[in-house]
Amino acid sequence: MIKSIKIAPSILSADFGKLNQEIAEVEPYCDWIHVDVMDGHFVPNITIGPVIVKSIKSKLPLDCHLMIENPEKYIEAFVSSGADHITIHQETCDDLLKIIKQIKDLKVKAGVSINPATSLKTIKHVIDKVDLVLIMSVNPGFGGQKFMLEVLEKISELRAQNTDLDIVVDGGINEETAKLAVKAGANVLVAGSYIFGAKDRCSAIAKLKNVKI
Repeated sequence: MIKSIKIAPSILSADFGKLNQEIAEVEPYCDWIHVDVMDGHFVPNITIGPVIVKSIKSKLPLDCHLMIENPEKYIEAFVSSGADHITIHQETCDDLLKIIKQIKDLKVKAGVSINPATSLKTIKHVIDKVDLVLIMSVNPGFGGQKFMLEVLEKISELRAQNTDLDIVVDGGINEETAKLAVKAGANVLVAGSYIFGAKDRCSAIAKLKNVKI
């Protein structure tokens, strides 16, 4: 059974000078608002912190993807600022189970993410403890990168083992790569430049949500 497709626009590609206006324009057509948090250490870019998250006005779940070192130090601040989901990277955590418990204890959804080169085996022991798994389909750091086809096998393997899990794909998503990701088993599509760079954002979102496989 194919799970219904959820769309999570990444505000990394939005105009931060009018962020809430940008979010309001896409909000009626989407399911989550995806917030990419980068620290300039784990990834070669710096983006937003809890203050910006707190300023976001949206009725949709705020899906905060922490691409940062030592995420356990900042989780409470992001939750206090309004995060509904917290996703951490396997590559930055010495004790995934402990940090997932920390997230769950704050009564928000917990996710784990892996980079394109990271094996699914590294998160096997926590998959039954999380609400979502985020598969990076580009190397994290910057928007507008090309989708890496080699991650499709990873998505298929994960879906075959976990029929009810939210499988999120982030990076290089457009109408064509969305079809490939959904066919492989993904049900949540994170898209930044494809949505916010479109002349007709409503149409762009509809194309993702209604991909034919």
